Amino acid sequence: MKTILKTMGEQYGRRSWAEPWKIKMVEPIKVMTPQERRKCLEDAGYNTFLLRSEDVYIDLLTDSGTSSMSDRQWAGMMLGDEAYAGSRNFYRLEETIQRIYGYRYFVPTHQGRGAENLISQTLIKQGDVVPGNMYFTTTRLHQELAGGTFRDVVIEEAHDPANEHPFKGNVDLAKLERLIQEVGASRIPYVSLAGTVNMAGGQPVSMANVKALRALCDRYGIRLMLDATRMAENCFFIREREHGYRDKTVAEILKEFCSFTDGAWMSAKKDSLVNIGGWLAVNDGEVFEELRNLVVVYEGLHTYGGMAGRDMEALAIGTEESVQDNHIICRIGQVRYLGELLENWDIPIVKPVGGHAVFLDARKFYPHLSQDRFPAQTLASDIYLDSGVRSMERGIVSAGRDPETGHHRYPRLELVRLTLPRRVYTQSHIDVVAESVRSVWDRRHEAKGLEMTYEPRYLRFFQARFKPLS
Repeated sequence: MKTILKTMGEQYGRRSWAEPWKIKMVEPIKVMTPQERRKCLEDAGYNTFLLRSEDVYIDLLTDSGTSSMSDRQWAGMMLGDEAYAGSRNFYRLEETIQRIYGYRYFVPTHQGRGAENLISQTLIKQGDVVPGNMYFTTTRLHQELAGGTFRDVVIEEAHDPANEHPFKGNVDLAKLERLIQEVGASRIPYVSLAGTVNMAGGQPVSMANVKALRALCDRYGIRLMLDATRMAENCFFIREREHGYRDKTVAEILKEFCSFTDGAWMSAKKDSLVNIGGWLAVNDGEVFEELRNLVVVYEGLHTYGGMAGRDMEALAIGTEESVQDNHIICRIGQVRYLGELLENWDIPIVKPVGGHAVFLDARKFYPHLSQDRFPAQTLASDIYLDSGVRSMERGIVSAGRDPETGHHRYPRLELVRLTLPRRVYTQSHIDVVAESVRSVWDRRHEAKGLEMTYEPRYLRFFQARFKPLS
């Protein structure tokens, strides 16, 4: 928080600072007793995804679709044109994405998962290999369902929670080139590049890395596709940490970064400050034609893609607000405030603190629990029992099983994600979260772990059920 306050002090000419918004409407939340929380957790099978939202005090499960919309966005929703074909909100959204991200062609989808499916079905064929800077759950699954195999080419520092490399989301170019030579460029439909790598703790990619990656892909004739879900946050880190970008706006950096890629998919429920929505954008006309054809099959007509007109209008406005410097300073500042509170208490977290969440190192919380006792799932459960704060496991449960062997994948990172929704909580809420984590840390030796009692076939972390080990 010290760094962010320094930035704010320079901007506003004072040390004190408050969120750049005021509250017009409130949603009451309830506080339950420890006994009530235990009953709720038992009913949910010790999976925070299965808790009812009304039983959650502070909800840090995800920043996906959980942001607060602005008065401009709510006003824009009243201008929704709900025509089945040719909604004026589509053309407003199309122009906004083209202007801010710089891509030539635009396809709307109901959310990011729909976009991942379309790009995978369009570009991947059976036996292909898709390199990327660490997997993301739904992205990898769509790549696998399309016949591809994901291969991790992120730099090694990304797998070390304590390493403070400023751009732990970078692609290891030597690792990528070895993979190209191993399998052949013809079997690589595209490199899958994510801004602020979620599973590594929200770690950014540098501008220098994407430039070098572009040159490498050009040398072998391989597309470079971007998961732009949290690119506004990534661009803030570029401005802060990379030489030559200090005086540029987040919007300018974003457009430059995207210019090195061939296209992008987006879960607009994150950066873009809406509760639903997504999109694909590309520069290749032939790829666009196939995407526009498939969107009719899976999502809806190419001028709404599963979104209502009012949602497209809110998304257009939210996209513009998402790259405003005051907004992104506040967004990163809240996350850093939580991270620095925990660091001051020597609680193990992923460093540097990322853009959308603070990630707790569950291995260091519970070193006495083997990974197949689900330490991160245990930690998320323990935090909810302590305070009613809901968080998310990002470890062995999220990693799932190898589709060929059927065995657990054992990721090197075993984390719990405390994800801050945008424009929702105040500093007081964040203080409560930090104090709850500290309370659990102080009792960490009592943890016994969990066993899985139900496991769905796909994306098990959403619906799996557990029970405590005695």
